[in-house]
Amino acid sequence: MPFIEVKHLRKTFETDVRRTGRFATIRSLIKPEKREMVAVEDISFSIEKGESVAYLGPNGAGKSTTIKMLTGILEPSGGSIEVAGLIPHKSRKLSSYQIGVVFGQRSQLLFDLPVKDSYDLLRYMYSISWEQYHRNLREFAEVLEVEHLLNRPVRTLSLGQRMRCEILASLLHEPDILFLDEPTIGLDVVAKERIRAFIEKINREKGVTLLLTTHDMHDIERLCHRTMIIDKGRLIYDGSLQHIRDHYATERQIKATFEDTKLAEKAASLFADFHVHTLVEERMLKISYDQHHMDTSTLLKHLLEYAQPRDLTMQDENIDALISRIYREGITDSPQESGRELEGVIVRS
Repeated sequence: MPFIEVKHLRKTFETDVRRTGRFATIRSLIKPEKREMVAVEDISFSIEKGESVAYLGPNGAGKSTTIKMLTGILEPSGGSIEVAGLIPHKSRKLSSYQIGVVFGQRSQLLFDLPVKDSYDLLRYMYSISWEQYHRNLREFAEVLEVEHLLNRPVRTLSLGQRMRCEILASLLHEPDILFLDEPTIGLDVVAKERIRAFIEKINREKGVTLLLTTHDMHDIERLCHRTMIIDKGRLIYDGSLQHIRDHYATERQIKATFEDTKLAEKAASLFADFHVHTLVEERMLKISYDQHHMDTSTLLKHLLEYAQPRDLTMQDENIDALISRIYREGITDSPQESGRELEGVIVRS
């Protein structure tokens, strides 16, 4: 059985329609008008124990709403959820022992108290034995490098320090599943790397199942073997990040370095009849092209035969740009549209 199973999940909210004109406030009080807003619409997926999955989408796509339903904070409007054999919103107390949650913009630490006081409270809430508590606190504090922060009030911590303490707090009771909602938002490069290394370690060594929402592609590339993309409340892609690169990346760039700018400009003129875009920056020639319409080997052969550059590098489309384009344009050529399977990757529209 899957560790997390979601079938035809749906969540709607009612919002008040703001009226205008004379006596609008009185009319709204006497006869309020409501509008249904769909946050999540007919989503289905399953996650096996020990998997690390990225859950992506633009702002407002329904990512955090899904996480809140998986953790029992919100009750679904339709469909079903099972997490570790439990229905989260019906078994919130039992479910809380199985899961750990980190919301990047919310804190479970008490703002004016020392960090360790919050941990002591969590030990009591989760009925953690003293032996387990001290063992986990010692181990995680050492790996996350927060030993020197335990006696400091939370309000005195930097954002990176607080996030490391938040992750430790979510793991004290040894959950089987860790939900991470924007865990590296606003952090510097060093803090991000520490958190990524730690998350990777607990997934690999302790088998903790990870579901991560983030806008940072480096988080995904480092931590997740599987990617799900949600847009306007619907799941539009479920597969690997590499599959996205292989099937949806179109732009590739060749960079050639020459002895001087004149040679670079002369080399650029050799590609006037090719369907490529060239740009000369000092001694470097950049050739950008659609790899689905132009063969890389043809370009390289022409460049090496007639231009003789000093150095060559090739670069595929930046993953950030690629994911942004998918957000804007959606997934095309789905199995439902083309009648073929994309190597086991689930694509929904």
